[in-house]
Amino acid sequence: MPAPLPISALNHVALVTRRLDASKQFYCQALGFQEVPRPNFKFTGAWLYGHGLCIHLLGHDQSAGEVTVPPGGEIRTRDYHMALHTNDLPAVERLLQEHGIPFRRNQQADTGVQQLFFRDPDGFHIEVGTYPSSSKNGSS
Repeated sequence: MPAPLPISALNHVALVTRRLDASKQFYCQALGFQEVPRPNFKFTGAWLYGHGLCIHLLGHDQSAGEVTVPPGGEIRTRDYHMALHTNDLPAVERLLQEHGIPFRRNQQADTGVQQLFFRDPDGFHIEVGTYPSSSKNGSS
């Protein structure tokens, strides 16, 4: 069997957005990311950095047939999402309430891991929890 690819880290997550300004505000004000310079692409977007992660917001191009997530509906734990680690889940819950962001609590029965799930302005699911430090223990 060939050796695995020499990957050292996750560099960024790219999210297609129909609501660029609302998404920038959400990720910067509610989640603490900061906008950083990005190349002069021929499409709208923003690069946001925080917590050791970069999020690339990509302006939706309907003519290209891009798919986006519906913004409303049930907050689901088994949907495409990114998971962020916290050492203070009660503070995250309090701040989500202060920002008026609806969320869903979840607890994994076998590990006791507690998580909060919520959506960004485009409907993309975000998970925040306190997870074991072992990379063998996934979040979802």
